[in-house]
Amino acid sequence: MRAWILAALAVAVPVQVQAQIAPAQAAPKWCSVPPAEGAAYLPSLIHELQSKLDSQPAPMAHVHTEGTLPHQGIRDQSIVAERDWPVMRDAAYAWRAGAGDAYLALATRYFNGWVRVYQPDLNPIDETNLDDLIQTYAVIAPTLTPDDRAAAQALLHGWAKAYIDSVDNHHVVSVSPQATTWNNNWESHRIKLVTMMAVALDDDELFHAARRLFQAQIEANIHGDGEVRDFEERDAMHYVIYDLEPLAQAALAARVRGEDWFNYQADNGASVAKGFAWLYPYANGDKPHEEFVHSKVLFDAQRAAAGEKGYAGPFDPATAGNVMWLGAAFDAHYLPVARKLHPQPPAWLAMCGV
Repeated sequence: MRAWILAALAVAVPVQVQAQIAPAQAAPKWCSVPPAEGAAYLPSLIHELQSKLDSQPAPMAHVHTEGTLPHQGIRDQSIVAERDWPVMRDAAYAWRAGAGDAYLALATRYFNGWVRVYQPDLNPIDETNLDDLIQTYAVIAPTLTPDDRAAAQALLHGWAKAYIDSVDNHHVVSVSPQATTWNNNWESHRIKLVTMMAVALDDDELFHAARRLFQAQIEANIHGDGEVRDFEERDAMHYVIYDLEPLAQAALAARVRGEDWFNYQADNGASVAKGFAWLYPYANGDKPHEEFVHSKVLFDAQRAAAGEKGYAGPFDPATAGNVMWLGAAFDAHYLPVARKLHPQPPAWLAMCGV
């Protein structure tokens, strides 16, 4: 059993959950998985990355896919540009696991390219997959030149602060009706990004703000029985997953600083752990669900009419594979269903633990 799973088993021992999270102590290194353990996943990463070793990134100042259908606006260009993000992340983890300096050069080239060009717009749906950039920074920061490291730190710190301010001031960044709601999946994605940036920068002020936002979101977004607000609005497991994934990733980042956010329980009894328990019978195939039938969001019907996969018909449990691996990182109860849905965890999770 891999080291990060063993660590999950240790964390999964039942404890009495407190209503408040204790202040963080000295932050350990970003990755909890030893590089030698991560090396087991190198062959698949090298297979994907080898042809890209001499490639150049194609950064954009802004990306936008949220609320768009195929071929609208800059959606198509954004999707192409976003393919850079997992390249830099996977190259960073491949280098950490011993693949060699060519992979560090690849990660650094793509990372610096995006840092120099990208201008955050605080749309958490457009930006959520930039967690790849944050992970890359956390791994390669010590190897960056002082100027490149300073530029990256300035970007990440200002970006996190802007997200915190946008939440506190209800700063709307999209015409989407969901953009005016501060307790749905949009907020979960904001919190994920802020928490990951705070931990990657080892910034106490940002982390304390992330903790505050996380605690408020758990009470506002999750009911005491584990059902999330997004299920009420969208009538879809798709959005239960899309809400719980970023909350679990925020909890993984917080664990780097020694805090257990997965089991944090709000005054209404809600917790991320209960959200996963609510999702489990659907992910395991015990409960079927017809997706989006009673969604209150017009865009869901528009996507179904455009033929986008997953926006109509029965829920496919296989789409819960990654989120169940995230749950398994905290609670070994989810290992069997995670393995059933996806035999292997996401490489970034298995190679690092965050």
